[in-house]
Amino acid sequence: MSDQQSCATHDQNHAVKHNIVAIRHRLEQALHRAGRPTGSAALLAVSKTRPAAILREAFEAGQRLFGENYLQEALEKQQALKDLEDIEWHYIGALQSNKTRDVAEHFSWVHTVDREKIARRLSEARPASLGPLNVCLQVNISGERSKSGVTPEALPALAEQVLALPGLRLRGLMSIPAISDDPEQQRIPHAALRELFEQLVRRYPQAPLDTLSMGMSSDMEAAIDEGATLVRPGTAIFGSRD
Repeated sequence: MSDQQSCATHDQNHAVKHNIVAIRHRLEQALHRAGRPTGSAALLAVSKTRPAAILREAFEAGQRLFGENYLQEALEKQQALKDLEDIEWHYIGALQSNKTRDVAEHFSWVHTVDREKIARRLSEARPASLGPLNVCLQVNISGERSKSGVTPEALPALAEQVLALPGLRLRGLMSIPAISDDPEQQRIPHAALRELFEQLVRRYPQAPLDTLSMGMSSDMEAAIDEGATLVRPGTAIFGSRD
């Protein structure tokens, strides 16, 4: 590595640590404004395309939850960071049938279950020694054709199917709403997902439903206002992608 590259890496690492402090403060402020207790929402760092060394810096700054979109890239990072015993890996990318075994074997959470076939394959592939895989059902809350997710109308049936699978533990719902710069408009799809979540909680009171995975760097406050328990910042922690 050249001196110039070394300096650039050092600067990036310092920025990540600084950004984590800032995003934690932002989260705490959002929870306070929403009248919610400290610790009622957590940060899931979206680390796709970021090198393992940068994730290590984030870990050393106290970040433990990391969300990956691309399976092969994620598996390589997991190998590079296998010494970090309490790191927690969440799969947040599109899920195809040929990926289910590796995902079931190497992740603690999956946020993008949107059909019964994928759920069943994950359940069948989950090693018994790891315990049930935590899953969120992805809802296409804004009805965008370009995005994955079960429709709100089909959600109850999918939830019923997932709850019956022994290798999975249904924890909640996830969404990626249409982008808006208006804070009030941002709240609308988050409120809709919260309402769907509350319906599931009432319908299945014995299920371990406790997770609303929604909100990213640009709409984190709106998501917190509507009850998010996991927010998924990426650029706010790691900076813009080149």
